[in-house]
Amino acid sequence: MSKNLNLYFDNAATSWPKPEAVYRAPETQMREASGNPGRSGHTRTLESDRLLYKTRETLGRLFNISDPSRVVFAYNGTDALNIALKGFLEKGDHVLYTAMEHNSVLRPLGRLRRDGLIDTTMIPCSETGYPDLDYLETAYHPNTTLLVVNHASNVTGTIAPLPEIIKSAHNRRVKVLVDAAQTAGVIPIDVQKEAIDMLAFTGHKGLLGPTGTGGLYVSPDIDLKPLREGGTGSQSESDVHPESMPERLEAGTLNSAGLAGLLEGVNFILEQGFEQTRKKEEELRDYLWNNLRSINGITLYGPETSPGRTVAVVSLTVEGADCGEVGYILESSYGILCRTGLHCAPLAHQAIGTHPEGTVRLSPGFFTTKKDIDFLIQALVEIVQLASG
Repeated sequence: MSKNLNLYFDNAATSWPKPEAVYRAPETQMREASGNPGRSGHTRTLESDRLLYKTRETLGRLFNISDPSRVVFAYNGTDALNIALKGFLEKGDHVLYTAMEHNSVLRPLGRLRRDGLIDTTMIPCSETGYPDLDYLETAYHPNTTLLVVNHASNVTGTIAPLPEIIKSAHNRRVKVLVDAAQTAGVIPIDVQKEAIDMLAFTGHKGLLGPTGTGGLYVSPDIDLKPLREGGTGSQSESDVHPESMPERLEAGTLNSAGLAGLLEGVNFILEQGFEQTRKKEEELRDYLWNNLRSINGITLYGPETSPGRTVAVVSLTVEGADCGEVGYILESSYGILCRTGLHCAPLAHQAIGTHPEGTVRLSPGFFTTKKDIDFLIQALVEIVQLASG
């Protein structure tokens, strides 16, 4: 089998390729605008101001956020989660989280716990990645203030049952922080209809934007403490950071060039429509899963094919082969790019039984074709034959 040229199956880490407008927009912003937003009154600064507002407004359309000022820009999803966790939690709080959480949640919570500020309880998950809702009902404490849930696992692709989880938490007046790193731009999210209190998202995955972009939605009834303080271009006479949103949670010069690209990524999604993009990714994931399940020597992890249960992520192991070795062979012999290991989600791998070795993760994206998947499947067939000796 001849080597192909960089077939990309790592969209769960960052999407590639991007729409052409996403590549052009940052260069245009740097060449033709590039003013520091909020810092001056000249034309270039005002153009940058308009860009930021338009990006907030367009993200508001995507997530049904009525007030764009509740959209806070961040450097990525991890940054957004840190803003939410460290801005919301107080000493003595108790936090619930699921076994499918990413280290972007586990590590901030671990730091706060080790510093003696909070207590935490993990909600176990099944071997397919579903949270144990019966356990959840018994896990609340009198001082539980926050529940954190990964909307879709970056290991198994499993979509969490948000309506049931949010209802359970709200029945006890517990706020919910949703990590939408794997779902923003991939499946419809309506923060008002779903009563989401905080939504953290990254720009460079399903939203098809550049790296170094992301954000956090904060509902109007939540007032977060700033994680960072400094220059905003407003109230410069005071050494107190502005109280008004979104400046309250933003400090320093924002990534205008990156946000210009993010705006184009979101525009592309809105123009395509969720019905088309979601249907295509489900078809690709199901096609990949159904072909892999028939290969002796490959074990698949996560839910079987079923509409609405997963995003386009498939994790597998090859009998007799280290997952890192499989990833190396895929790239060096076939030009196929994927992700191997623990995917920054060690508890998820414990839940599905693949810790500490991890898995080979394959994540097709909007621009993946069935022809790409056919080539990948044939490569894996040959690797399985090699591993079996």
